Amino acid sequence: MKNVLASPKVAAAVGPYSQAIETGGLVFVSGQLPIDPATGELREGIEEQTKQSLTCISDILAEAGLTMKDVVKTTVLLQHMSDFGAMNAVYATFFEGAFPARVCFEVAALPKGALVEIEAIAAK
Repeated sequence: MKNVLASPKVAAAVGPYSQAIETGGLVFVSGQLPIDPATGELREGIEEQTKQSLTCISDILAEAGLTMKDVVKTTVLLQHMSDFGAMNAVYATFFEGAFPARVCFEVAALPKGALVEIEAIAAK
């Protein structure tokens, strides 16, 4: 059985997908673009965009009664690998104790011209 999760604090999906799916004790959070839900616009700069993407993930996880402490794996997509250090500095502030496993890729482009997109898997 799968349960569709969505947070009213997060901008609606920009395509035919769910914000997250809960199944088998895991929550799979779709890639979160750094869209400010109040304005529908992207935040400015890699630091603010990273913060917004991770805040979206946190808000979605809250719908399942989870926190960032429950994240076991993330995937980070960067438009420019030169933003890796700045993204990492913000990313580190969202986790306590053991960091989740992670992979980071540079990609040719992201939807809406975003500089970063982050997805996560959390365990109950």
